[in-house]
Amino acid sequence: MRALRFLPEPVRQRLKLQIVSFAHFRAPRLASRFRQAMVRLRNPQADITFGAGCYLGPGFSIDAPWGGTFSCGNHCEFRRGFRAELAGPGTRLEIGSGCVFTYYSLIQCGRSIVIGDRVMFGQSSMTVDGNHRFRDLTKPMLDQGYDFRPIHIADDVTTTTKCTIIASIGERAFVGANSVVTQDIPPFTVAVGAPARVIDYFGPPGSEPDGWVRSEGSAGQRV
Repeated sequence: MRALRFLPEPVRQRLKLQIVSFAHFRAPRLASRFRQAMVRLRNPQADITFGAGCYLGPGFSIDAPWGGTFSCGNHCEFRRGFRAELAGPGTRLEIGSGCVFTYYSLIQCGRSIVIGDRVMFGQSSMTVDGNHRFRDLTKPMLDQGYDFRPIHIADDVTTTTKCTIIASIGERAFVGANSVVTQDIPPFTVAVGAPARVIDYFGPPGSEPDGWVRSEGSAGQRV
């Protein structure tokens, strides 16, 4: 900005606004487009698509050396450090529109992970659709393979800081920080803990989880 000090004040202010506008708005979008091109270039075997208006932040990466499908809807935001890993040609990771991944989200997809619209992921979240087998005493753990299960995260789900997700989550469910989702979470519920358990229900009457009794003046409780 020192180079502008000899210009008239109105001209200097206009130039400052243009520089700030480019640095904060246009430059990140240009960098995002470059990252989209680079992840396609690095994964020629994979089918990778981004919807209109998607933003890919610094450190965005997809690792799909053996192929697979990564599809993303419109206006998704991937902030710093997002990474997706696809296991092979039959692997499919689908992300809906309007989703937000904050910082350092990891998705490891061995078979199928489907994420709905407007899903929010807190920092350092991890989503996987497979568990290591480990019970065979004659083999090292890494030689025993995986047990896979399809993961579906429905519309408007919120998962907060440092969650690990290895099961499906229903519509508008809210998962508290540091939770480990090992069993399916019903829609319109709050789940917390490791393993995560339902502690609250805020949905419409008649859609309560199995075993949930609504009490007057509160959301109810599980019996």
